[in-house]
Amino acid sequence: MTNFNDTLLRAARGEKIEHTPVWYMRQAGRSQPEYLKIKEKYSLEEITHQPELCAYVTKLPVDQYDVDAAILYKDIVTPLPGLGIDVKIKAGVGPVISNPIRTVQDVHNLGDLSPEDDVPFVLETIKMLTQEQLNVPLIGFAGAPFTLASYMIEGGPSKSYNLTKSFMVSEPEAWFALMDKLADMTITYIGAQVAAGAKAIQIFDSWVGALNVEDYRIFIKPVMTRIFTELRKLNVPLITFGVGASHLANEWHDLPVDVVGLDWRLSIKEAGARGLTKPVQGNLDPALLLADWNIIEERAKVIIEQGVEHGSHIFNLGHGVFPDVKPATLKKLTELIHTYSAQLRK
Repeated sequence: MTNFNDTLLRAARGEKIEHTPVWYMRQAGRSQPEYLKIKEKYSLEEITHQPELCAYVTKLPVDQYDVDAAILYKDIVTPLPGLGIDVKIKAGVGPVISNPIRTVQDVHNLGDLSPEDDVPFVLETIKMLTQEQLNVPLIGFAGAPFTLASYMIEGGPSKSYNLTKSFMVSEPEAWFALMDKLADMTITYIGAQVAAGAKAIQIFDSWVGALNVEDYRIFIKPVMTRIFTELRKLNVPLITFGVGASHLANEWHDLPVDVVGLDWRLSIKEAGARGLTKPVQGNLDPALLLADWNIIEERAKVIIEQGVEHGSHIFNLGHGVFPDVKPATLKKLTELIHTYSAQLRK
């Protein structure tokens, strides 16, 4: 690929960079007019099952915003049908599962993921993008076991995760069996994405912030250590991220990951003061993208400055882009991040 922009990969490895790289969670789709036109005709599942269409949606923000990475357009529950989970993504609700996990037997009944058979459309999309279309790294991703388990046990999105947490503490045998099953799936799934051409990986533990530190250490950290230890062998940068999980930032920093993703609740400066020395990613509050430009600029500059001071930093939002964010705002923000960080890094 001519003029391949590897700034994000260098930042993730803590190497020298000329400017702070940036990508935005949920940058693919959301508010782009071209995407909204496609969504009138196709659902998320239908788009992801058509490699050419999915590649187009994935590449759109790279072309429009000039970001330093693409992230695959798909959902974290995409591989679950391969295990025998009956999941449908309902508009306005999210993933809904009609056969939730309730017993240890339910866990033992789960199958194993075969990426070539179960998600060939994902691998085809990755190959199309990385071999023919992109001049920036493609970030592959997967949901972490706790977050996937929360959907599988609750039967859909939850605000409190009561069923998940009570299952975790009262059925430890079933819980750890489920963690192992999901770890195997994640390792297999990510391995296939990297083999197809993904150049970096983000593991989304979106909802693990619902746990306290002690429960995280007992019920989650061992499986995350195992996953990242295996994924290290793939020799691509590994990013971890969750929402509302600032109290777990040091636990994540202990894991064999390259980059710790922060949401907007914990500043980069504060993370550094807590002993986080690894490259960090984040962390503008996505709600601010609806504010006036002078406010966005002021807040973004603080994050860029703290990132430069920290050393290695990948700019991102503290969570995903909202559907009502104007594409022009993201384009302008990307330009600011590149130019302002380049001045500071001279």
